Amino acid sequence: MTSKRKDSSRVQRRAPKRRASGPSSEVQAHKERLQKTLAAAGVASRRACEELIVEGVVRVNGKVVDTLPAFVNPDKDVITVNKRRIRAEQKVYFLLNKPKGVICTSSDPHGRAKAVDLIDCKERVFCVGRLDADTTGGIILTNDSELANRLTHPRSELPKTYEVRVRGRIEGDAIEKVKRGTWLAEGKTGRAAVKVIKRSRDESLLEVTIRQGLNRQVRRIMARVGFKVRGLKRTKIGNIGIKGLAMGGSRKLTKSQISYLRKVTGL
Repeated sequence: MTSKRKDSSRVQRRAPKRRASGPSSEVQAHKERLQKTLAAAGVASRRACEELIVEGVVRVNGKVVDTLPAFVNPDKDVITVNKRRIRAEQKVYFLLNKPKGVICTSSDPHGRAKAVDLIDCKERVFCVGRLDADTTGGIILTNDSELANRLTHPRSELPKTYEVRVRGRIEGDAIEKVKRGTWLAEGKTGRAAVKVIKRSRDESLLEVTIRQGLNRQVRRIMARVGFKVRGLKRTKIGNIGIKGLAMGGSRKLTKSQISYLRKVTGL
């Protein structure tokens, strides 16, 4: 096998063969690296999948693909390894009501509880955006990287609604400043929708809807207008809410909710 194996450094210069042996040239909705698709389907690690490709045992739509880089649409292209067809990883979408103290990274050297550990599925999922450890509420987890990238891109401007509990009685001037936007290190925040749920001398409860995704944005905005956040819960992502979902619980997004997210992100 060693004598027949192609040198991957020479592969990069064989552009004509790469174009001829790749998948269909028709415009496709989503493409990703072939080795990523193979690894996601459980064939082997990405590095081992690269070796399988240059050995010439991978076919896409009936044609041998033995050069890198190579791109495929896992939802449309027929991919085989040693004449056995591989199946694209099934896309899954969950809404989690994240508890306090749970973090939104896929790994943590300190051993803290992670949001991904609260999702019961065989697929490897990740958080779409983040909520800081002290913030509770809705966060989407999926293995659909294209949708996740669209949702977290600044152009998305998907509204996110929070219940914000602050110390003290917040009055009209501070509320208007939050609505108009405040200056943070990254620049001026966008306009926000604010509704007073209840307030007293010692505490106020607000509903705040923003369209940006700056780090700890709501906490920083409230601090900027002179109020310390005592509790923060995200109640809605777009029109997808956590009502009826227990703390720490999750549920699959419905087909209509997935379609809604794809529509608002232009997919």
